[in-house]
Amino acid sequence: MASGFGFNGGRSRCFAFWQEFSKCYAETDNPKECKLQADDYLECLHHTKEACRIARAKAIKEEFVKKVQHQAAEGRKIADVLADGVITGVGLIQRDGTGK
Repeated sequence: MASGFGFNGGRSRCFAFWQEFSKCYAETDNPKECKLQADDYLECLHHTKEACRIARAKAIKEEFVKKVQHQAAEGRKIADVLADGVITGVGLIQRDGTGK
């Protein structure tokens, strides 16, 4: 760990997490028991979980935007057909070619 001092002379933002991890590590016989504290400290330093969440949110947003754009394009196609004055069937007469 670095000196523990922040840019302005106070404690660094991750110092509390480092203290929790070092306390756990000093008190335990099995260092694997301190996995949660180590994960918290590393997340504070590197923001890996946060970056993953942000990337996932951006991917979901892009998918949603594509879906909305596709729906809007389909809606414009239908509106253009209706605006051109093309007669569309309303389903009252079915033309199946049997000549009834």
